[in-house]
Amino acid sequence: MEGNGSTAESRAELKARGAREARAAHPTREWRGTDVARQIVVAVAVVGALTCGFLGSGSLGGPSIRDAQGGALDADASLLAPGRPAFGIWLVIYAGLIAYAVWQLLPRQRAAERQREIGWWIAATAVLNGLWIVTAVSATLWATLVVIVLLLVTLILTFRRAVLTAHPGSSWLDLLLIDGVTGLHVGWVTLATVANAAALLGSVGAWNTGDEAWAAVVLVSLLFLGLIASGVSGWRVAPPWAMGWGALWIGLARLHGEPASAVVGWTGIAVAITLFLVPLVLRVATALRSGD
Repeated sequence: MEGNGSTAESRAELKARGAREARAAHPTREWRGTDVARQIVVAVAVVGALTCGFLGSGSLGGPSIRDAQGGALDADASLLAPGRPAFGIWLVIYAGLIAYAVWQLLPRQRAAERQREIGWWIAATAVLNGLWIVTAVSATLWATLVVIVLLLVTLILTFRRAVLTAHPGSSWLDLLLIDGVTGLHVGWVTLATVANAAALLGSVGAWNTGDEAWAAVVLVSLLFLGLIASGVSGWRVAPPWAMGWGALWIGLARLHGEPASAVVGWTGIAVAITLFLVPLVLRVATALRSGD
């Protein structure tokens, strides 16, 4: 009896998945007012995030994130602070968000089932992204941690939806702008949340430059998180690569900057190499097996 129940359940799951893939591959031609609202909200949210990012850079003469909070969020604030070049990843994430915002405005995407499933979530991540920047330059470190945790949770849920709504018929553009950009975003914010927490702990005296062993343990924990995120998403490489990029610059900053730590430095580099290579190898191996 249990075997028959399991078989029936499996068939139901396969049928439901087939229906989702069919809807995604052949979206309805009828669009609703909420579809237009979603397109507009996504575009406005992305523009808002970009505006906040520009203001947070200090380009207009105001306070920058690097100088805010007494320098607690700068590259030399803690053992787990990435070197400044690491933040260049935001150029890639913002470029991806801009491309997504423009692409989802196209009439063909208006009633696409996948856009309906994920568009509002991406808008929420953009809003929270901008809110974190505003909080960093105008509120407290405690507030920044609360906002970045909310952003991380929202990104995890968004990435999960991206994985669940993907289908074999998805175009490369669809996978790049939804799975790829969201994957980079969630991977980087995972690492940034750790750095934010370390900055807060350092500011209250609960974390200091002598806690090398704990910093190394945190980096190894990030390694496992990155591999898990990649594994449960079909060995997508964007999340672990973003985390690996951050780990690499944590390692380089500890080897060539302050606070210096050979233990944390080499651990960060080892974690980065593993996060770059293992998901890629397993992704290729999975693709080859599927081809067979």
